[in-house]
Amino acid sequence: MKIPNIRRLDPCRLEILPSYKQGMNTSAIIYADASLEALIEPGAMDQAANITTLPGLAGNVLAMPDIHTGYGFPIGGVAAFDAESGVISPGGVGYDINCGVRLLATGLDLPGLEGRLEALAAALYSAIPAGLGAGGGLRLEKRAQEAPLIKGAAWAVERGLGRPEDLIHSESGGAMEGANPHAVSARALERGRGQLGTLGSGNHFLEVQEVTDIYDEAAARAFGLFKGQITVMLHTGSRGFGHQVCTDFIEVMRNAASRYGIALADRQLAAAPFRSTEGQDYFGAMQAAANYAWANRQALTGLVREAFGNALGLGENALAMKLVYDVAHNIAKLEEHEIGGKKVKVVVHRKGATRAFGPGHAELPPAYAAVGQPVIIPGDMGRASYLLAGAAGAMSETFGSACHGAGRVMSRHDAVRRARGRDISQELLSAGVLVYSTGRETLAEEMPEAYKDVDAVVRVVAQAGIASRVARFRPLIVIKG
Repeated sequence: MKIPNIRRLDPCRLEILPSYKQGMNTSAIIYADASLEALIEPGAMDQAANITTLPGLAGNVLAMPDIHTGYGFPIGGVAAFDAESGVISPGGVGYDINCGVRLLATGLDLPGLEGRLEALAAALYSAIPAGLGAGGGLRLEKRAQEAPLIKGAAWAVERGLGRPEDLIHSESGGAMEGANPHAVSARALERGRGQLGTLGSGNHFLEVQEVTDIYDEAAARAFGLFKGQITVMLHTGSRGFGHQVCTDFIEVMRNAASRYGIALADRQLAAAPFRSTEGQDYFGAMQAAANYAWANRQALTGLVREAFGNALGLGENALAMKLVYDVAHNIAKLEEHEIGGKKVKVVVHRKGATRAFGPGHAELPPAYAAVGQPVIIPGDMGRASYLLAGAAGAMSETFGSACHGAGRVMSRHDAVRRARGRDISQELLSAGVLVYSTGRETLAEEMPEAYKDVDAVVRVVAQAGIASRVARFRPLIVIKG
């Protein structure tokens, strides 16, 4: 159905025109082909349009092909605000600050795991604390709580839960400078004390996968991948700590928006000028939560390496488990981008979107400089996931951003309703996927058909020139909360 004031620019892009809604200052560009366009909720389009009403916007608002409704910003939303005249909004980051994904490559292939998959799955499920509110991780004393908020992944490496090279292969080196633990509430600190090294629930997961397809041999070699290889994908974030940081600042930002005269098209877009006291307090607390998430994923990486070694009876050299890359979702970052032929400092909000810097960018590890940043796009637990490489098109069009996954196509409530009477675990086992979960409802919420087809989502990203396909993975073992 044709919607007024929305036009198709090309096979991969839609434009929501400024005439779509009163108060829009610019267009919103949605990356979607005809098949994905049919799956976009009207509410998600409205949310993308609402962002354009905020002050200090640099360029257009963008929405990736995994777009669906979120809090304030749609999931898959990207927006950059001028660092001097623009705003920062918790709704543009999300509650699970630095929810992110890391990909680990091993020296193993599938024949090498023959007869041992079930033992490996059981070992991983036993080693990884998972589930809503899961504790059992690294319990921090109050006096030691600031360290991971400042050091991020390096904090876990210092404790033997990783290697120095892991930091080289993490976005921002696994930590953002400028974190301000003093802007974090006592409640957030308390919620985070026992959740480092835990997986969480919902769409968070640990997957053991097989590389089924290589599309770019040179990039695959640079990333250390080969066909038939066993890999591990890990998806989690800042847990209750980040959720509380967001909760604390939503009300602060609503009051600030009123005080600074910022008209809100939606109360969920509560924002403050980036350079204001409120804006800087939130940014400092958000960076602390982002660093907590990197420390969490690094700690889990140490647990994964240990579980693999114990289950398979392999030493470190035989296992050869190396971090390919760690990318953040749900984050705001101060970056420099070219806009209108000028280099401009902007605060890039990536809400359910991931960084996708192209070849030659100064922040890339030296081994990846020629091919671009690894872009990890998980699918669903029954089908496939992808690794791409950031392309020049991302730098010129999307502030170096791409989608973060397949994107939901039905709500969790609808998924649970549609799964009634079914055994999702058995269905996945029949498809060759071993699933361990703390609850049946989580499996229902996360069943494969609750998500868009990741093949279609990745096809749009590649055709639009944002990132190029490198490898495709199929799941073998899935650990869910």
